[in-house]
Amino acid sequence: QLQASGGGLVQAGGSLRLSCAASGLTFGQYTVGWFRQAPGKEREFVASVSRSDNIARYADSVKGRFAISRDNAKNTRYLQMNSLKPEDTAVYYCAAGRPILTYIRQTNGYTYWGQGTQVTVSS
Repeated sequence: QLQASGGGLVQAGGSLRLSCAASGLTFGQYTVGWFRQAPGKEREFVASVSRSDNIARYADSVKGRFAISRDNAKNTRYLQMNSLKPEDTAVYYCAAGRPILTYIRQTNGYTYWGQGTQVTVSS
């Protein structure tokens, strides 16, 4: 089970840190991804860190502003979001799975999903 938290309301240019805590699975054994879904839009890839090569990958829209980090002792992954923009407004989801590289940016590459946390960025 994954539990996402840390969302909220922030002004443009501000920062938030999302957390994803796992129970019943060990994050180190999985690729962990962050996705987001804005109203009326499909869920889209934001970032991931692969269990196989430990490489962090980011959507072009967030590259340089967002960063994944981890705390293995707490079995938790984080998404640090800086320089937030109104277009970052969405429900953010964390996910875990074992996708091959082809599917690492796709929702169907992930087996376990958190419940989502709302991020709202005001202009």
